[in-house]
Amino acid sequence: MPTVRSSGLLREIAISPCASGRFQQIGRFRREAIDSVEHESLLNPAYCYRIVPLDEPPSHVLRAGGETLEAARLVPKSGQLTALGVGICTLGPALERRASALFAERRVSLALALDKLGNELLFALSRRVEDLIVAAARKQHLTAAGELRAGDPGLPLEAQAIMQRLTGADQIGVSVTQGQVLHPLKSMSMVLGIGIDLPPVRWSRCDDCPSAPKCTMSGRIAAPAML
Repeated sequence: MPTVRSSGLLREIAISPCASGRFQQIGRFRREAIDSVEHESLLNPAYCYRIVPLDEPPSHVLRAGGETLEAARLVPKSGQLTALGVGICTLGPALERRASALFAERRVSLALALDKLGNELLFALSRRVEDLIVAAARKQHLTAAGELRAGDPGLPLEAQAIMQRLTGADQIGVSVTQGQVLHPLKSMSMVLGIGIDLPPVRWSRCDDCPSAPKCTMSGRIAAPAML
């Protein structure tokens, strides 16, 4: 089972010193959250991914590995889409359990700080998985362009179960609920377009989000023009 060292993920998260007043409080709770992750073994990061050749030429749906994905947004205007890079990563269940316990104890500020830290760690882990998919594609002399997650514009939430099956994510303890939510909750799926001479994409998952202009995460989680 591919895993990532927790300490490496924590180093990727910028720890900015906060000033005074409200921001000083936020900094204190963030520091407590980081200490909890480090000393209570709240992370068990793991991932799995596959490059899955298309079963037939792309159309309004993409068929790969015996599954059908409604992800026509990944079909390029030029070049040739030949496969899908599918990945799932997880932080494991311990962090969310600790956050839930803190909410139950009414230690809301620390619970929120821990939950936010978990989201940042999950995005850092997902970027590593994307890099691995891109590297695997390059070894096959293929390019990667575009990236979607279930629930994004262009990829329905129902794709969660398909990606879980394609990656074999049950091997890392990730399942899909009846509501199409990954479990553990701090888990993420992704699918990338893989092919020959794929052009840079001009879209991002953040394009249609009304909160994008003020979102502090949008610059880090938007799909790059070319992967």
